[in-house]
Amino acid sequence: MAPLVQLLSTVQGASALAAMAVLLAVEAAHPFFAFWTNRRDRAVHALRNLALGLFNAVVVALAFAALWLAAAEWASDRGVGLLNVARDRAGLPTWAHVALAALLLDAWTYAWHRLNHRIPLLWRFHRVHHADAQMDVTTASRFHIGEIVLSSLLRLPLIVALGVYAWELVAYEALMFAVVQLQHANVALPPRLERLLRRVIVTPGLHKVHHSRFQPETDSNYASLLSVWDRMFGSFRVREDLENLRLGLDDFDAPDDATVRGMLAMPLRPSPPGAPDRDDV
Repeated sequence: MAPLVQLLSTVQGASALAAMAVLLAVEAAHPFFAFWTNRRDRAVHALRNLALGLFNAVVVALAFAALWLAAAEWASDRGVGLLNVARDRAGLPTWAHVALAALLLDAWTYAWHRLNHRIPLLWRFHRVHHADAQMDVTTASRFHIGEIVLSSLLRLPLIVALGVYAWELVAYEALMFAVVQLQHANVALPPRLERLLRRVIVTPGLHKVHHSRFQPETDSNYASLLSVWDRMFGSFRVREDLENLRLGLDDFDAPDDATVRGMLAMPLRPSPPGAPDRDDV
C-alpha cells in the first residue's frame, strides 16, 4: 500500500501546483474583485500565504504522514473500523469502500470546520484563514500551524474508527484540495454553471459567502467538497450580489496582520472588544 500512497501523494502535489498556476493566471486576466493595483503587492500577498502553506506541508509530511499510514494499515490488518468491519463481515466491495470513505471523510471535514467556528479556542487559529481580505487561490494554503496540528492529530483516531485506507485518504484530499483551490480563487463561474454545480459541490460563489465579514454569512457554507452537508444541517446560504461582499474579518486589517509573523501570532491576540461570542454560534 505504501508505494500507492507515495504515488498518489506525488500526483496530489503536482496537480495542486498545476491547478494553482492555472488559477493564478486566470485571476490575473479576469479577477472578480479588483484587489491589486500592482503586481508587487499581489506577489507579496501570495508569497506570504504560500510560505505558511509550505511550512504546514513540511510539518505534516515529517510528523504525521507515516502515522496516518501506520494507523490505516493497523486497522485494515485487524479488521478494525466501520468500513473494515463491513468489508470483512458483509463483503463490502472495494468500490463501495472507496465511495463510503470519501463520504465519511467529507462529513468529518464539514463537522471539523463547523467546530472551528463554534469553539473559541479553535476559532483563534482558524481566524488566520478568514482574516485574508484579499482572498485568492493562495488563501487555500493560509492556515495556522496550530489548526493543522490539531486536525492532523484527530485524523489518527478517525482513520482507525472509520477503517479508511491510507490511499483513500490521499485520494480524497487530492480531489478536495483541487476544489478548495477553485473555491478560494478570485474568479467567478458563469451564473448558470455556478447554479448547476452548487447543487453538488461547493462553488466559488458559495465559498465567497463563507468568507464574508457579516457573521451570519461567515458562519455558513462550511462544506469543503459536497454541498449536501450544508443543506442537511441548515448552514447553506446563497447570495447573488457577490460583488458587494466585504471579505476578511473586522479588527484584523492592520498591515502587520498580513505578515507571516503576524499570522502566526494572531491566535495569541485577545478577541477584539465587541467581537461575537463563538460559544453562541
